[in-house]
Amino acid sequence: MKPDCCSLSIVIPVYRSAGTLPELVDRVNGVLDRLPGPSEVILVNDGSPDASWQVIASLAGSRPRLRGLNLMKNYGQHGALLAGILASRGRLIVTLDDDLQTPPEEIPRLMDELNKGFDLVYGIREREQHGIFRNACSVGIKWTLSRLLGVEAARAMTSCRMFRSELRRAFEGRVGPHVFLDALLCWGTSRIGSVVVVHRRREGGKSGYSIGRLVAHTVGMVISFSHVPLQIAGYIGLVATLLGVVLLAYVLGAFLLGGRVVPGFTFLAATLILFSGVQLFVLGVMGEYLARMHQRLMGAPAYVIREEIGTPPDAGDSKS
Repeated sequence: MKPDCCSLSIVIPVYRSAGTLPELVDRVNGVLDRLPGPSEVILVNDGSPDASWQVIASLAGSRPRLRGLNLMKNYGQHGALLAGILASRGRLIVTLDDDLQTPPEEIPRLMDELNKGFDLVYGIREREQHGIFRNACSVGIKWTLSRLLGVEAARAMTSCRMFRSELRRAFEGRVGPHVFLDALLCWGTSRIGSVVVVHRRREGGKSGYSIGRLVAHTVGMVISFSHVPLQIAGYIGLVATLLGVVLLAYVLGAFLLGGRVVPGFTFLAATLILFSGVQLFVLGVMGEYLARMHQRLMGAPAYVIREEIGTPPDAGDSKS
């Protein structure tokens, strides 16, 4: 682990945000200018197809505290965040989105809450600005994660976070290709707080998370960080077995007591389809776990950095 040599690191994953990066960096720098101690801003280009990396390179030439990481391809938001976090050198780390929906000016509020004795603080939104259907899906997904992952704080999880750098020890060097940052952070501490922050409508661009991708991401993270789907598959198998016993008892009872055979191809076909479906479902769940174990054993990386620009702050640096 790199030694902490600045007070604060701001990590921002970048995807299709070439137009908003100059304003974002200027506003973040404006906040950091008012905070004590040296600091850094790390922009992680997550394989963005637009000119985001060129903009980052241009900004790094005129902003001394700015660093840029260019990933080999699109690894997803959490993979990009992990790359920036493990490259950071701040004693405190903040993650923000690149769309300015959560203003950088909210960072001091996160810091004030963290100083109350927490290790991890989320900036929760008083009101979501994604639309009714997307908001409802977000609430449902957070509730699901809190139940399945066994972490009550999951209901407060957002992309706006501040945490102590010591939490990196919970996952550094032990992360495979499927990354869910919030689960990793919750492995390291139970001292988790939250504070209400401003959440504005997206001014430009389009979110990379459609409803389908949100659901797929949630399912993937639950499988990666929880054994609950295996338990559900086991319960379904148990119910199917009990149903099969009841059906068998009915057929044998009809034959032995009434001397008749239960007629009907439809009955037989429906029974076969039911139990075949249950078997395929259980095998599918087990296959997902085995596939992820295989990828982990094969050493598939969470991210690969193509290039890096900007100079990391040194221990003796003053604030730029």
